Amino acid sequence: MEKVVLAYSGGLDTSVAVRWISDNYSMDVITLTADLGQAGDMEATKRRALAVGAVDARTVDAKQMFVDHFVWPSLQASAKYEDAYYLATALGRPLISWLLVDLARETGAKAVAHGSTGKGNDQVRFDVSINTLEPSLRIIAPMREWNMNRDQEIDYAKKHDIAIPITPERPYSTDANLWGRSVEAGVLEDAWVEPPEDVYEWTSNPATAPKDPEYIEVEFEQGIPISIDSQLLDGVPLIQQLHEAGCRHGIGRSDHVENRLIGIKSREIYEMPAAEILHTAHYALETITLTREQMRFKKLVSAEYARMVYDGLWFSGLHRELAAYLEINQKNVTGTVRIKLWKGTCTAVGRKSPESLYQTELATYGADDTFDHNAALGFIKLHGLSQQTQARTQIAAGRELPRISRPGKGDSVQ
Repeated sequence: MEKVVLAYSGGLDTSVAVRWISDNYSMDVITLTADLGQAGDMEATKRRALAVGAVDARTVDAKQMFVDHFVWPSLQASAKYEDAYYLATALGRPLISWLLVDLARETGAKAVAHGSTGKGNDQVRFDVSINTLEPSLRIIAPMREWNMNRDQEIDYAKKHDIAIPITPERPYSTDANLWGRSVEAGVLEDAWVEPPEDVYEWTSNPATAPKDPEYIEVEFEQGIPISIDSQLLDGVPLIQQLHEAGCRHGIGRSDHVENRLIGIKSREIYEMPAAEILHTAHYALETITLTREQMRFKKLVSAEYARMVYDGLWFSGLHRELAAYLEINQKNVTGTVRIKLWKGTCTAVGRKSPESLYQTELATYGADDTFDHNAALGFIKLHGLSQQTQARTQIAAGRELPRISRPGKGDSVQ
């Protein structure tokens, strides 16, 4: 029989997919579970895959690869989709796609499969990445094809004795890795309903988090974190340590209605403790190591980079070009930031760098001030010259002068 490699998480969708593919395509299913730091017992996941009908089950420890080649570049890019989502799932999909293609080549499989729905972003990320890496592979997406809703899927699992960690009372769809956790479906589909506390599996409720703040110092080298409190750490343990601290203090929760690539809006709950801490620290360091012009342009690049990742275009020329810019942009983003964690808030309260553009003698209002105050007069004259020239020749010449009225009095600001 022909073989298919299925991206397997051990959850409802992919567990049902093993049986469904076997029944409907008469193919041998090989499962691939990539450990991106989502927790859970990989060996237990492997046994579950075999129990539901896979002929072979593979696991890959891809945490270090995920951090080095996906997470750190996104941190350097300050990538945050719609200013709410640090792209944890979106960053994992191209890596899983690469691993799927690699295993398909190794085993001689003619197809690969994933558990994405027909109305989500992940189907695009998987399909586009796989078609880019190996166009000859057939892609099977059971959830796009079987026309079962969530309740019917649960019934299907029960009918075929497929053990799943989901009930009709708690029908959430989740995904997690080192960089974050996402939750959707169930009661969350009502955008007016406050998320129940059981949605959050990682982070403490900020209301019941420790009453005393915790301070952490994060050191960066060229935009990449390398130590916590002066202890040098590799990427994976560094993120894990910050994850634990963030969870204690309820850091990184987000309730966001986002614009999906396929044209619908979707409500997502995110838990991103380590990502929130590191992005906060990274930005604070950029404020003293990048110029005003660099930060302005970096903001545009960050938005484009986040959109590119979210839209599943990791293996594109655009990504390569943005990465080349960021490598130069982050060259001087080196230094240490002190972060305060307290009751759901993450605040930079100190920053220092050998590359700092913040000069005390220029910023101070004290006796050590070296700033040339007289130079400001000439600067102001030149800065306002264009506006003043336009006012004389176009706005004031036979036209009504700009006026400002108080809001609510009938006139708008012109």
